[in-house]
Amino acid sequence: MSISAQSITSFSNFKRSGFARGAFALAITAFAAATASPASAGPRPGAYDGNWNVTFTTRAGNCSSTNSAPFAVSGTQVSSAGGGKVTGGVRPNGTLAVNISVGMSHASGTGRLAGNSGAGRWSGVITGDKCSGTWVATRT
Repeated sequence: MSISAQSITSFSNFKRSGFARGAFALAITAFAAATASPASAGPRPGAYDGNWNVTFTTRAGNCSSTNSAPFAVSGTQVSSAGGGKVTGGVRPNGTLAVNISVGMSHASGTGRLAGNSGAGRWSGVITGDKCSGTWVATRT
């Protein structure tokens, strides 16, 4: 997975611009995408390894309406692939839980991955505003 200068700049300037909300929301979406998948038993450990693009949609709160962000899955770990601090994990059945923080903003997401896609929900405080929504993910 590659990290662009624009992704890094977006997260670096998070507190300074309205775009920061969108960037953070994008990261949240990525997080949520890592947590989404249908409840099925038994894919092998690492079945979800790779880079994922997560698109999140805000359903409540004063945050950007839609954004996307990259994240990485390796084994049972979900990590950042473009800014912010991401911690979380994915189980063999694809269920996921993730936490992300950028500056004073933070969010959590849950969901499920299945094959090359996933979906779930996220919520958090973005630049002081409580927001929540849904996310979808695609393995790239």
